[in-house]
Amino acid sequence: MNPSNDRLPDHRRILIVDDEPQITRVLRTSLDAHGYDLRVANDGDTALQIARDWPPDLMITDLSMPVMDGLELCRHFRQKSKAPIIVLSVKGEERTKVQALDAGADDYVTKPFGINELLARVRANLRRAPQDEPVGGVIQDGDFRIDLDGHVAHVRDRELKLTPKEFDLLVHFAHNPHKVLTHRKLLSAVWGGHSTEQPEYLRVFIGQLRKKIEDKASVSYILTEPWVGYRFEPEGVTAR
Repeated sequence: MNPSNDRLPDHRRILIVDDEPQITRVLRTSLDAHGYDLRVANDGDTALQIARDWPPDLMITDLSMPVMDGLELCRHFRQKSKAPIIVLSVKGEERTKVQALDAGADDYVTKPFGINELLARVRANLRRAPQDEPVGGVIQDGDFRIDLDGHVAHVRDRELKLTPKEFDLLVHFAHNPHKVLTHRKLLSAVWGGHSTEQPEYLRVFIGQLRKKIEDKASVSYILTEPWVGYRFEPEGVTAR
């Protein structure tokens, strides 16, 4: 076994955005030791300028910053990039997490955090980034056509405008139609094992995905199994 298998040979790019010098210093030291190529910004405006000239594979950002806060940065960054976003914040309440996920974040880490946990989340998000997905052709089932290579999904010939995590969630559902998928299994499959105790992720993304795929349709595609999880019906079930 290679003892340095945590290092990434292709030097994936990570953009760190935080106005606290001690945080950026810790992140730079730890991430650099694992082979990542790094850039640092102290505010959202600078981060967007760096991202235009140096597109990152992943961004780590604080929420509370001058000039442009982390939520606004997430929204602007997401318009231009599908790269994963990990939010860092001292605010651990569910409402703030939901706001960050709504703004386009893929993951949320509460300060203070353990560096090993953060490194695990970085690895998990990079593994699930669109550019890392294995080619898989097309899933054609019921009302859905999902082009895994092109990262494009259609329902009833209508193209869906999905965020990277919404697409990942839909693909996982499409690989497991008609099955009851527990909250824990969905969280582990789409966000990694570290997220199995964070059901607010699912509430936000399932709600967003439902709105986009159903879009005033008279059928439901994602059914709630109370206290257990969700079930995907690609042909749709007539809404009551």
